[in-house]
Amino acid sequence: MFTFIQQFNCHQERKYMLDKQQHLTNWVPIVCPFTEWNIWPPPFGHPIFSFFPVLAPAVFKFYDALSQFTCPPSYIMTKKEARTKFPQLSDQDIKYCAVFYEGQHNDARTNIAIALSAAEKGAHIANYVEMTEGIFDEDSGKVIGVKAQDRISGETFEIYAKNIIFAGGPFTDKLRSKEEKKGEAVEPAVQGASGSHIVLPGYFAPKDMGLLDYNTSDGRFLFFLPWQGSVIVGTTDKKCDAETLPYPPEEEIQWMLKEVEKYLSSDLKVRRSDVLSAWRGWRPLAADPHAPPGGQVSRDHVISTNPSSGVTFIAGGKWTTWREMAEDVLDKVLGPDKAGKCNTLDIVLHGGEGYHKSLPTQIIQKYGVSEEVANHLVKTYGGRSWEVLEKCKPTGKQWPRYGIPLVEGYPYIEAEIRFACQEYACTIEDILSRRTRLAFLNSEAAGVALPRVADIMAEELGWNKVTKKEQIKCAQKYLAAYGGRIPYEDDVALRFLAHEDAMDMFREIDRDGSGFIDPQELKEIATRLGNPLSDKQLKELFRTIDTDKNGKISADEFIAWINAEQSKNDVKRYLHATTKVIFEEIDVDQSGFLDMEELKAVTVRLGEDFTDKEIEKIFKEMDTNKDGKISLNEFIKWMDKENDKTGFRKLLASNMQDNNMQQSAWLEEKPPKGVTIKRKYTNSGSFLG
Repeated sequence: MFTFIQQFNCHQERKYMLDKQQHLTNWVPIVCPFTEWNIWPPPFGHPIFSFFPVLAPAVFKFYDALSQFTCPPSYIMTKKEARTKFPQLSDQDIKYCAVFYEGQHNDARTNIAIALSAAEKGAHIANYVEMTEGIFDEDSGKVIGVKAQDRISGETFEIYAKNIIFAGGPFTDKLRSKEEKKGEAVEPAVQGASGSHIVLPGYFAPKDMGLLDYNTSDGRFLFFLPWQGSVIVGTTDKKCDAETLPYPPEEEIQWMLKEVEKYLSSDLKVRRSDVLSAWRGWRPLAADPHAPPGGQVSRDHVISTNPSSGVTFIAGGKWTTWREMAEDVLDKVLGPDKAGKCNTLDIVLHGGEGYHKSLPTQIIQKYGVSEEVANHLVKTYGGRSWEVLEKCKPTGKQWPRYGIPLVEGYPYIEAEIRFACQEYACTIEDILSRRTRLAFLNSEAAGVALPRVADIMAEELGWNKVTKKEQIKCAQKYLAAYGGRIPYEDDVALRFLAHEDAMDMFREIDRDGSGFIDPQELKEIATRLGNPLSDKQLKELFRTIDTDKNGKISADEFIAWINAEQSKNDVKRYLHATTKVIFEEIDVDQSGFLDMEELKAVTVRLGEDFTDKEIEKIFKEMDTNKDGKISLNEFIKWMDKENDKTGFRKLLASNMQDNNMQQSAWLEEKPPKGVTIKRKYTNSGSFLG
């Protein structure tokens, strides 16, 4: 019954988004192909769903009914129709397809539109401001405000309020720890659940139709949807601790590729090198810590007030129900003091005014931008598209006349960066991931666009050379956390490939499709993998792989080299050498061992906030002989492991890969207070500054 109510509410909120926020949303028909009439083991773990292929049309009509039939109606598609509408599908065993409709939105832009709409209604909003601790009333012990820090300027200030609400998603418990006086722990209330995603080129699916695999090999759902001109493949979530960096495990990427192939035509091979970007997102699963014993973890939202601190938190729920969640938490906090009934169901979000379906045509006629750019602007900024276009500069071409592209193959234009700075964008990461979706769509394309983004933002925000350099460095580190065409295993260990995977890598390096790798292509891939080669190193490596000495590397030569024992040993020696440098840089007191304080210090210096509990867990994993200190050998063995639940190894590895250790500092930030760095490599630059 609870699940039914939750789904009904989701459909009502979906109706609000699709009706009122047409500049941000659209309907997507999703195909459910059936290859047999009876399925065992049954989907959803219930015997009745073994007959899902027979029941599907009725199930989807019931799904339509939950939205009071305000969505486009579900329907049946025959095998012949499927061949026409979804030519990428394999038609070998398909009995028929059921098609239902789901809503899709530009989630990053929706988020910005909500914040700007709140500001228009009188709210004070601030990005990059972090709560550092609570302000407590001396008499009651209640939290009456927060101490905050502007993470851009470093300025600290105090904010007082009658009511304080935490809405930290999967990181809510970290916020809650700051509502208690120092030394007092909070009972965990929110658990993270991650869903992995990969992005493939748009030709793998029709531009207006997706696919649902309801019965994957491990029981999870798999969605295969058109998105921003590409195809996004995503899974439902797995419970795990939330992380700040998005990189998904390689095994998740491989699993998704394998599952996708089941339904696609045998003529359409999905290769590992087709993955343009890959990432994970986290959602919160919440329980009320202040409820009576036996409360369940919820996929719906939970609102709870701490009776000792007076702070309320909200967690859980779904993107679809964002408005309902806001209404519910404010109703609870304000109680009988609220001014009246909530009217947000009548509000059109920022950009909705001035939007209409003919707007792209008007934009093309007035500004001479391409149709692709016009459609993108309208479905992102709505009626505010005119403000973006006012910042456009001429292309110098006969067509399109305006709208200088940010990177080839995508509709983003330079004017959007200038407009984003006006809308409070502060970092290059903001632009590449949230104001445009380049990092999510194509991590390599985002890297190509990065220098130009830095130039424009420096002009708009008045960055000096030092700030610009630091911004570029931070953005490069962030982009390294996305997956791409080239597989990494756990960020450090080299993945020695099967023949088929090695051929995919060969084709990826062979950019001109000649069937051979030349020295320039080898040099480019080394740079992309974070290990640029000198001319001497390049010459020696090329000579080693090119066994027949004909000046070009064939596929057989490449596969033989990558799987050779000597190559494996060389890579292992390299990784161990770099791991030793990391160890020596963390060991600030030069004792030859690492202690818990040194591990904590390095996370701070790398800009991450690990809790004492997480540091203790990492320390115990490393300290295999339980002597209370970590030796070099213990550290190397731990870095060689494939499992990294804490994300600490990824943190070290991403910095190791992002920098040439022989030429530049691994980290240039100042150490935290109380930590003195004794440098060992003063003549050549520190790997960890």
